[in-house]
Amino acid sequence: MSKASPKTAPSRTAADALPGDLSKDELVDRIIRVDHAGEFGAQRIYEGQLAVLGKRRSAKTIQHMKAQEEVHLAAFEEMIRRRRVRPTVLHPIWNIAGFALGAGTALLGEKAAMACTVAVEEVIDDHYRQQAEQLGDDEAELRGTIETFRAEEEEHRDIGKEHGGEQAVGYPVMRAAIRAGSRAAIWLSERF
Repeated sequence: MSKASPKTAPSRTAADALPGDLSKDELVDRIIRVDHAGEFGAQRIYEGQLAVLGKRRSAKTIQHMKAQEEVHLAAFEEMIRRRRVRPTVLHPIWNIAGFALGAGTALLGEKAAMACTVAVEEVIDDHYRQQAEQLGDDEAELRGTIETFRAEEEEHRDIGKEHGGEQAVGYPVMRAAIRAGSRAAIWLSERF
């Protein structure tokens, strides 16, 4: 079997399939479902941060990132409808958890809010990169969308760093906890 390029998913025949392997359609559904959930969660994190920091100097920066997340969410909502993908059943949990994470970190201060952004976006950067590598040329549009959004998520990570996120009190512990929570949310949203 030849090695696939990073832009194309490896071709498997039914004989090559392993137990638990997803079909192409199942993979695409999973990607759209989890990305829709993640963009919703990101929007809620920024809404929570703005509820606490709405009159602080960081509000304009947070609003900029939130506006980009709204574009991302709208794109995945359109894909959910057009491709008839079932959204995650955990949507109500991400509604509350996202806002609570945003508001909770903002209550610790502007640097802690930015630390949250850094931690979440590091996970999303890796997540989107892996997804783009899994998609073949037949899903070039979806792959392109993911790569565009990934670049904006990297921008958010860099903004968080530029605004002192890594200097937040307890940053290593906060970063580890938020990254672990983000990875768990991804895993759950892909499946449920």
